[in-house]
Amino acid sequence: MDKQQRGGTILGFILGLIVGLGVALGVAVYVTKVPVPFLNKGESRNTPAAESERNRNWDPNSPLYGSTPARPAPAATPEAPAAPATATATPPAASPTTQPPAVAADPLGDLAKAQVKAADAKAAAAAKAATPSAGGSDGFSYFVQAGAFRTQADADAQRAKLAMLGWEARISEREQNGRPVFRVRVGPFDKRGDAEQLKQKLDGAGVDAALVRVQQ
Repeated sequence: MDKQQRGGTILGFILGLIVGLGVALGVAVYVTKVPVPFLNKGESRNTPAAESERNRNWDPNSPLYGSTPARPAPAATPEAPAAPATATATPPAASPTTQPPAVAADPLGDLAKAQVKAADAKAAAAAKAATPSAGGSDGFSYFVQAGAFRTQADADAQRAKLAMLGWEARISEREQNGRPVFRVRVGPFDKRGDAEQLKQKLDGAGVDAALVRVQQ
């Protein structure tokens, strides 16, 4: 009787073991075949990243390429760091910065003033270098007068006009009928012919001029 019980117990244990192995095998097969929800969630999270990667490399002209796929653009290779300059290398000369020219408020007036100053300097140098013995053979000096004005401003304007035309003029002041008169003259000339030639040029330029003779 005891032997029969022992044999039944061993047989039941073996049968239970076989059944347990079969159940474990079935569960393993089921797990491998059925998708796990957590794994699917991980894949769904990676889907937007993969979709954005495809959109980044998407070429709108791919239908025009035909069956041949477009070659992807080569990735930009990082530039190698430049080697440090040695101590003996001379630094490159700095390029001079070009400053924009200053715009004058009255460029025409500034030009006239500059020419007038240059004319005054040349006339002063010529007058300083002239000697009494350098006069013409007739003993007179000749001027070409380009106008006499009542105000200094009008005389300055006339002198600036002559400077722009290329002639150097000077302003001399004197009283006439109790009033100051500002005379604009070019000269002096040692020869009458030189003064007459200048007068003709001024007349041709539309400037009223007169020949003035002064005793030396």
